[in-house]
Amino acid sequence: MAELNTKTTIDSKRKIRVRKQAPGVDLTAMVDLAFLLITFFMLTTSLNKPHQVDIAMPDQTQGNKTEMDENRIVSLLIGEGSVFWYHGDFQHPLIAPKNIDLNTSELRQTLLEMKKQVSTLTKGKDMIVLIKPSTHARTADLIQTLDEMKITAIERYMISKISPPEEQFLGFTAP
Repeated sequence: MAELNTKTTIDSKRKIRVRKQAPGVDLTAMVDLAFLLITFFMLTTSLNKPHQVDIAMPDQTQGNKTEMDENRIVSLLIGEGSVFWYHGDFQHPLIAPKNIDLNTSELRQTLLEMKKQVSTLTKGKDMIVLIKPSTHARTADLIQTLDEMKITAIERYMISKISPPEEQFLGFTAP
């Protein structure tokens, strides 16, 4: 049993005249309460759960290529710490490839502007973003790009393989 005691009074002549018993405080209930609170918070706390991004990948077993309207396509080429984007086909782009710094909000601004531009070009149809990471792309850049897709509310995007000419454009040779 835990108790809290105080000193007894002693006379200045080193003679104990009257011993007053100090009041005893029982701390057992306080310790029990502390353990009950610790147990309660341990059992009711939710731990951080890992988050995952759901991505629907196209079936690669069939050799069928899906034809898409070039006016709706914006491609993002992810290199080592840099992102280039272009509108349309790589061989004949509607807007030439431009570099984007991922450390700023430049990607978000570009996506929002292109979303408006594609909507007016295609009479209300939504934009399709092709995300093409190179072999030298960092995972953090790909995740940041996917986060920007969610933030800008772009519903149609996919991760695609980068072509050898696009890889060479980024300054890397195709594997």
